[in-house]
Amino acid sequence: MKDILLLGAGNIGEMITALLCETGDYAVTVADRDEAGLARVGAIEGATPLKLDLSDQSAVADAMKGKFAALSAAPYQLNSIIARAAKEAGVHYLDLTEDVASTRLVKELAEGADSAFIPQCGLAPGFVSIVAYDLTKKFDTLRDVHLRVGALPQYPTNALQYNLTWSTDGLINEYIKPCEAVVDGVLCQVPALEELETISLDGMTYEAFNTSGGLGTLAETLEGKVRNMNYRTMRYPGHRDVMKLLIQDLGLNERPELLKDIFEHALPLTTQDVVIVFVTITGQRGGRLMQESWSRKIYSRDIAGRHGTAIQITTASAICAVLDLLAAGKLREKGFVRQEEITFDDFISNRFGANYMFQGDDQRNGVA
Repeated sequence: MKDILLLGAGNIGEMITALLCETGDYAVTVADRDEAGLARVGAIEGATPLKLDLSDQSAVADAMKGKFAALSAAPYQLNSIIARAAKEAGVHYLDLTEDVASTRLVKELAEGADSAFIPQCGLAPGFVSIVAYDLTKKFDTLRDVHLRVGALPQYPTNALQYNLTWSTDGLINEYIKPCEAVVDGVLCQVPALEELETISLDGMTYEAFNTSGGLGTLAETLEGKVRNMNYRTMRYPGHRDVMKLLIQDLGLNERPELLKDIFEHALPLTTQDVVIVFVTITGQRGGRLMQESWSRKIYSRDIAGRHGTAIQITTASAICAVLDLLAAGKLREKGFVRQEEITFDDFISNRFGANYMFQGDDQRNGVA
């Protein structure tokens, strides 16, 4: 049994705890200062709650000592502290961040480390990069790599066509920060909320637009090998225009805490959600211009003894699968590990990764 320190007892942390403890292969200590969150995870058999200030690097490092790995499900602003603590404690480090600056710091900390540093282990960045990189191997040369992901309510009822399904801080961060892309062969930054496009899948129409962080390290990995590559978030039509009004026209990009208050006051949470993954690669193969796509819809369902939202299931399953592969010796155990180093076959055949392919009687499988 491997000892794990999980930092963050929020919705994603709770699902990670339930998935890992259900196997009997991991002893999970969950650290947070939120007593309500700790009470929820403390009710999971095999989990040990630990009240801890995650902004205290020394205390976090002490809690990590002797553990196999530290998993961060904390707000992205805390990952720099947690990653430094992991370097100090000499343990493997995994996180879920979409924040570009945090990932750059993790990469720096990984230099010369005796443990693995694996950021961006969630849905996007994370699984979507694994899918995309696997598809690129089918081509002689690449032209376009398009990654599209949406975490959406099944039954939207407001003007935003949206409900809160994951971290509000993370949502605002990806709507405000610049986005990495490869344009005409050059790695560059493009503005968030721009380059609006329409996508039709399974008879449904969605819009997609630039958001920050979704490409992860794939932009660096494929720079010089692809003409155009971008990541865009999928939403129901009309969402982007309202967000531009709030963030740009009303200037709430300069007041993110106010925007967070508005969202959390006005947008209800939902447990009835769907995650959409849609990746398309275009390039040359055998002297012909070809296209390959991979798409999936994952719905909320009962899992690990509780009802899991689609975003909980996909995010938690991804980091648990990466941890499993690391524990099994299928990933490098030192230095910086990119998501695209994980093979699609290893991921999807893993007991946690298989949740991306779940086919239940009540599952809506319009996209396969």
